[in-house]
Amino acid sequence: MSRIGNKPITVPQGVQVSIDGSDVRIKGPKGELSITVDQSMKVDAYDGLIVVARPSDESHHKALHGLTRSLVANMVEGVSDGFVRQLELVGVGYRAKQQAAGVQLSVMLSHNVTILPPDGVTIQVEGQDIIKVSGIDKQKVGQLTAQIRAVRPPNPYTGKGIRYQGEQVKLKAGKSGRRV
Repeated sequence: MSRIGNKPITVPQGVQVSIDGSDVRIKGPKGELSITVDQSMKVDAYDGLIVVARPSDESHHKALHGLTRSLVANMVEGVSDGFVRQLELVGVGYRAKQQAAGVQLSVMLSHNVTILPPDGVTIQVEGQDIIKVSGIDKQKVGQLTAQIRAVRPPNPYTGKGIRYQGEQVKLKAGKSGRRV
């Protein structure tokens, strides 16, 4: 069983934490995030640490304990460093083009796909085949990255498509590979 909820969160320099009941607000050099945690969880901040405590050892309290700690830790990391996910386009004719705040994808569909980011998330295109998604909210960055990847996920037979940077696509054998 994970004991991640018991680990204290260190607060880096320049990050301010304010806790008002079940509302946790974290402000840093990159921006400000807030969350309302479950009322049964107790969040305290002292001496440059944030500690999350649970009221009992019941299974739903254990689950909320780890979840709450992870959400608060992601907020602290987001406002201090930010999150970046990179996608790469693999395939002949697969291109990405910066368009105002969003990105226009040309991935061998009958039309070009335009994706606009939500507030707090930025998209940058490097070259024609690298897309960089960055922001302070880990959930928003991951969700937008998944939406872009879903436009043309990697093909298991050819390897073409949009994939995460460094993602390994295991290629399947085609019909001719079955004969032995």
